[in-house]
Amino acid sequence: MADAELEQIRKARLEQLKAQSGGAGSPGASQGANQAEQQKQQEAEARQSILNQILHPEAADRLGRIRLVKEERATDVENRLIMLARTGQLRQKVTEAQLKELLNAVADNKEEEKIVVSRRKNWDDEDDDLLDL
Repeated sequence: MADAELEQIRKARLEQLKAQSGGAGSPGASQGANQAEQQKQQEAEARQSILNQILHPEAADRLGRIRLVKEERATDVENRLIMLARTGQLRQKVTEAQLKELLNAVADNKEEEKIVVSRRKNWDDEDDDLLDL
């Protein structure tokens, strides 16, 4: 995917959304909120459009199932895929096997939280008294 292609798709989608809205807006503070909401929606649609171009349907399904369980991990993987597409490192659509490899790489990079139990030394334990018998 070339960066120019992605930019062209994004511009076309923005023009389409502007044509649909027709310039009608509500006055006051709600207009700012409405614009922010539209901006978020446009970004989400642009993101989805890019992902649809770079993922095979099976890989997109897997990523959708991952999003249901771990939304943060799915977002991380999507960001990586979009970055790879923008830099031109993806030559073809990402298959499900390639997505699995990317997921494993993301999982390896994240360290799991470790619970450390520190026990008190020289604690006066009443069970020790039973050993003296």
